[in-house]
Amino acid sequence: MGAQTRLDVTLRGLLPSLSPAEARVARVFLTAAQAQENPRVARVAEQAETSTATVVRLYQRVGYDHFSDFWIDLALSTRGARPDGLTAMAGRLSPGDSLSDVVTSLCATEQLSLADTADSLDLDDLARAVDLVAHAARVDLFGVGASAVVTADLHMKLTRIGLSSLRSEATHEALTAIAAAPSGTVAVAISHSGETNAVVDYARVAAASGARVVAVTNFAASPLAAQAEVVLTTAAREVPFRAGALSSRIAQLLLVDCLFIGVALATYERSMAALRRTYGVIQESEGATPDRRARGA
Repeated sequence: MGAQTRLDVTLRGLLPSLSPAEARVARVFLTAAQAQENPRVARVAEQAETSTATVVRLYQRVGYDHFSDFWIDLALSTRGARPDGLTAMAGRLSPGDSLSDVVTSLCATEQLSLADTADSLDLDDLARAVDLVAHAARVDLFGVGASAVVTADLHMKLTRIGLSSLRSEATHEALTAIAAAPSGTVAVAISHSGETNAVVDYARVAAASGARVVAVTNFAASPLAAQAEVVLTTAAREVPFRAGALSSRIAQLLLVDCLFIGVALATYERSMAALRRTYGVIQESEGATPDRRARGA
């Protein structure tokens, strides 16, 4: 974990930054590796409807001079430390599938997304993000769509351990808040694609305003990552119903949980005292409810 990103994860992470022809080649490679095939350069070019030069350019882009070396590493990384058949079940849904098929496929997809994210997580980057958040005067959070759900989860956790946290799902509200943020603010911007305009603009404004920016995205070469001081990358698998933001949300939640626990441990005494206080308030509130009802309040 954190030592070297697996080659299949690297290829998926590069997809948005590749040309259309290179992206087709990458998908052919990933499919062939999962199927444990042994393709030749000419066959890959044919399947991707491109030239052999494009195939060569892609594996050279990720640091390989020879196709055989590239293919061996890709095949090994794809098969590495995964339960038999799990990769084959992931992300395969079509009309007519039973609910049992749906459960099996989604479970496999999300297991792989979590495992791949943990395997490829750069612990040095995570430690930098933990240090920034732990010492922040305020932590501002922003994401849209499914990523907004993840910011809500992190916001709740940070406030429970006594950190000042601010989030908004309204773009203009988030932009004005971060533009006027006090010194020492850390902005956490979350976007699976790293290309959501509102989130990229938010990170840009945050950096221009002097905030330290942490990005959570699936693609390290994305516009959002380019705006951030620290980038935490997920490795979520693509699924047919991407609009549902299924495995990407699960992988993002894993990362923000790692960030939160890291912060809580780094500020242990303060966090535990805050947890005791916030827990006590909630217990008192819940305990008082029956009495108030009995009095007709």
